[in-house]
Amino acid sequence: MKVGKVPENVLKRSVFKQIHTMRPEVVLGAGVGEDCAAVQLAEDETLVMSTDPITGTAKDIGTLAIQITVNDLASAGAEPVGVLLTVLLPTSVCEQDLCLMMKQVEEACAKANVQVMGGHTEVTRVVNQPVISVCGVGKVKKGHLISTAGARPGMDILVSKWIGIEGTSIIAKEKEEELKTHFAVPFIEHAKALDAYISVQSEAAVAVTSGVSAMHDVTEGGIFGALWEMAEASGVGLEIDLKKIPIRQETVEVCEFFGVNPYLLISSGCMLMAAQDGNHLVRELEKAGIKATIIGKATVGNDRVLLNEDERRFLEPPKTDELYKVIGR
Repeated sequence: MKVGKVPENVLKRSVFKQIHTMRPEVVLGAGVGEDCAAVQLAEDETLVMSTDPITGTAKDIGTLAIQITVNDLASAGAEPVGVLLTVLLPTSVCEQDLCLMMKQVEEACAKANVQVMGGHTEVTRVVNQPVISVCGVGKVKKGHLISTAGARPGMDILVSKWIGIEGTSIIAKEKEEELKTHFAVPFIEHAKALDAYISVQSEAAVAVTSGVSAMHDVTEGGIFGALWEMAEASGVGLEIDLKKIPIRQETVEVCEFFGVNPYLLISSGCMLMAAQDGNHLVRELEKAGIKATIIGKATVGNDRVLLNEDERRFLEPPKTDELYKVIGR
């Protein structure tokens, strides 16, 4: 199999079909596009969990590990509470490297008011760069749990901020010297600094009180992958205007330089949302200083259509993230 997410058909056939044991306490379980699981704790409160590894980069890995997990919990409308970490290290890593990673983790945790509750740290010959896998735990009040599967025909489809910002920042840091052969240093610094936008906690907090019906953090596979996953989870079609999808010039130029597709580039910091009244949600987000854009509609049926002026083509299932084409060079 190729590097990246397991293809959807393999996921359904070899993962989901093997899961048979069910418990009544689990109110949200494994499914295509679902970032979290949820367990009913008490009459008015639900436990929400998420798990994700960081494998695409070793730079700022501690910060990214926490932020991605917090984003997943926020996309379910949950308040992040704590994390459990599994840290796998190659033999080439020294104690200073591990200390720096954990400082990054704690700094990100402090910003999100999240506690590291435990975990496991190991040096192994199985990996050739540090890997951090995070299990996140959050809580949400009854009636406020948001699912990727909440989109319904006729709803507006929105995104916050811009696509590709996480991937652009990672590439700018990992391939800085290569980029310097073509771009000015200030441009590269701006691209690196896009990681300041990768939290979606603020937009999630506004959205859950402003009529959002579905949320999905746009991560591996980019906006095209996230759109497919929301449509698949919700059982709807899509009509998306390609020209309305917001993208920064730094992302356009970095992707052109490396010959990769920005619509398939990892995009933490961009929240995909569905709402009955998208204009109201956009206004509420803008009041909070968060840019948001309506990019299309959910439709009846299974056709997931991308419109580009007179061109009409169909969205495909998620592919390997474009980041690996650059980092793997």
